[in-house]
Amino acid sequence: MDLFEGMLEKDKDRFRRVCNKLMSVCFIIRQNESTKADYYFILRMKDVFERYLDILGYTLEINEDYGVVQLVNRENYNHLHLRLYDSIILLILRILYDEKKRELSLTDVVVNLGDIQEKYVSLKIRSKQIDKTTMNNALHIFRRYNLIELLDREPLQEDSRVIIYDSILMAVRADDIRRVHELLAKYRKGDNAEDEEITEDTID
Repeated sequence: MDLFEGMLEKDKDRFRRVCNKLMSVCFIIRQNESTKADYYFILRMKDVFERYLDILGYTLEINEDYGVVQLVNRENYNHLHLRLYDSIILLILRILYDEKKRELSLTDVVVNLGDIQEKYVSLKIRSKQIDKTTMNNALHIFRRYNLIELLDREPLQEDSRVIIYDSILMAVRADDIRRVHELLAKYRKGDNAEDEEITEDTID
């Protein structure tokens, strides 16, 4: 049976576009106005998306409580390789998300670069702050994957604000936090971890 039998031509065109977006950014979220319509389109066409992507070796994970659609490759292809500092910043964003949610029960979790730097220093990785280039590069990676949004455009400053989306909960789960903490402990011991490259398995 044709997966697209009975589908309107405009829906077929949109299906192709959204599939390509999913494969490019991994997360489609309700919280972001630019992807909100695509999120609801995926829910409406869930069966077609699941069957089509299954053939390609992907699993579609949908969490309606978070309002997040995540694409996971079952064959361990297309994973994003993050450098250690990128992984540290990702972990810090998850920690800050949890803290802000507990404190204020906010719909949108907003932090600034100063919050990220303070958390980095408190983790005692190094006494000096993360340099601006490293910070900017990491944040732009996470923005591409719909984990965050930058509310203040370039150049980023200490008071520049960042929305941390609920998708962070699916990108960095409990096991990932423990794994990154092990890397942080290794780095604190003085091992040559600065140039180490790791893979975040949940970002496909």
